[in-house]
Amino acid sequence: MKLNKTRVVRYCRAGLVILLLLALMAWAWVPGISDFVAHSLTAFSTVDPHAIENLIRSYGAQAAVVSFCLMVLQAIIAPLPAFVITFANASLFGAFWGGVLSWSSAMAGAALCFFIARVLGRSAVENLTGKTVLNNMDAFFARYGKHTILVCRLLPFVPFDPVSYAAGLTSIRFRHFFLATGIGQLPATIVYSWAGSLLTGGTFWFVTGLFVLFALTVVISVARSLYLERHGKHP
Repeated sequence: MKLNKTRVVRYCRAGLVILLLLALMAWAWVPGISDFVAHSLTAFSTVDPHAIENLIRSYGAQAAVVSFCLMVLQAIIAPLPAFVITFANASLFGAFWGGVLSWSSAMAGAALCFFIARVLGRSAVENLTGKTVLNNMDAFFARYGKHTILVCRLLPFVPFDPVSYAAGLTSIRFRHFFLATGIGQLPATIVYSWAGSLLTGGTFWFVTGLFVLFALTVVISVARSLYLERHGKHP
């Protein structure tokens, strides 16, 4: 006899909660894991690809695995910046293999966010992303419908992880979400990987500054459009 959908969801929710509890216990009681998380958060707080690069390099032969784990970690603890990991990967492993590592680990992080949202529900997602951010994502889904994932992934400065969480709260099928994410994030991954493999020192920070300036312009423009739409005005 097949389990009904409600019972499957309950089992998935229970399994995910157990995994999260085990992860929290490991973080609290296993020195190696707690040190890794602490060092990772410290490196993330600087928003410095060189700090992330030094952290990854320090693990030697396990560097690629550590980078993969960092990308998944930042996906769960939104909105830590993923682009610094992509830059670091390109610098350490080259534009191609660094790009492959960044793309595949970002896909794993996106899938995890999607299932966390689908299993644990909106209240848990709001605690991770913030209610305002999630409401903004809802506005994107209301505006673009089934094309939201691809549209948001192609806009490199739309927050990556909140989109994954928000998608998990909709009726979209995982395979459609996964395909759109894979295609949509590819251009940004290529650009970031190429830039990260070439840029160092002052040139790196100059180009990074341009990225940040462009990001702020896009964010302000999107926020203005959402505000005007919500209040029934025209730009």
